[in-house]
Amino acid sequence: MRRSVIRTRKEFLERKQHERVHEAIHTRKEQFRHALETATPLPGHLKKDALALKKFTELDDAQTRNLTTTVDDEYASAGREDPHVLVTTSRNASQKLLEFAKEVRLIVPNAVRMNRGNLSVHQLMDAARKENYTDVIVLQESQGVPDSLIVSHLPLGPTVTFTIHNLVARHDIDGVGTMSEQYPHLIFENFSTKLGLRIKDVLRYLFPVPKPDASRVLTFDNENDFISFRHHTFKKEKGKKQVELTEVGPRFELTPYRVVLGTIEMADAETEWVLQPYMNTAKKRRLL
Repeated sequence: MRRSVIRTRKEFLERKQHERVHEAIHTRKEQFRHALETATPLPGHLKKDALALKKFTELDDAQTRNLTTTVDDEYASAGREDPHVLVTTSRNASQKLLEFAKEVRLIVPNAVRMNRGNLSVHQLMDAARKENYTDVIVLQESQGVPDSLIVSHLPLGPTVTFTIHNLVARHDIDGVGTMSEQYPHLIFENFSTKLGLRIKDVLRYLFPVPKPDASRVLTFDNENDFISFRHHTFKKEKGKKQVELTEVGPRFELTPYRVVLGTIEMADAETEWVLQPYMNTAKKRRLL
């Protein structure tokens, strides 16, 4: 790892540590403010610091009232600059995985597909940083079937690992025409929790801002923590309200497995969240 990356990562981790302190203070100020606005009794753990909290809340304005986090820094250029995405596979990829990588490259505008060859993960990420890629997508397989998708945001993360289910590739569908490469509109359904919004950000910032008249739509529909991906184009005839949808493919389901505060090659990166399916409450929990 280059020295500049190591230095930047140290600064990022220091900000992350300070952020936890500021987040705790911000939570206490919001509880104090809520008690004043609703004329409810002040919580017991705030009574000792009531005067200090009153002073701090009075000093807040519309800008400082909102908590700034490292998540804001991760995607600071989103919307101003188009993302530049690198798509690759695990080493010794099968033909089916290579075909799926081609399809993912077409799904994501401004993406470039690279043959992995014998590059290690460190070499891959160093090359991506030198070429100023904003994200790296790595596709993996098991027994010749694509089963994993990793999205790693540069330069410092996060990295999200998804498990792929029920993949139907364009290569498996007869009569599918060429794929449009317009900047697509995005539809996200049922991403309501903190983790859901986090994963929504990771996915949506892979795509540039579309034009209003674009006729291409990508849907990410969360149902019981399975994210169904669908790819359509639509056509509206003059004088009619109905819209004709055409599925372009591919289609698959994604299940988030891990969120890491770092890029793929950072072995010491902090794990922000990991799936725990064997807990007693696993059936009751809704993650996204």
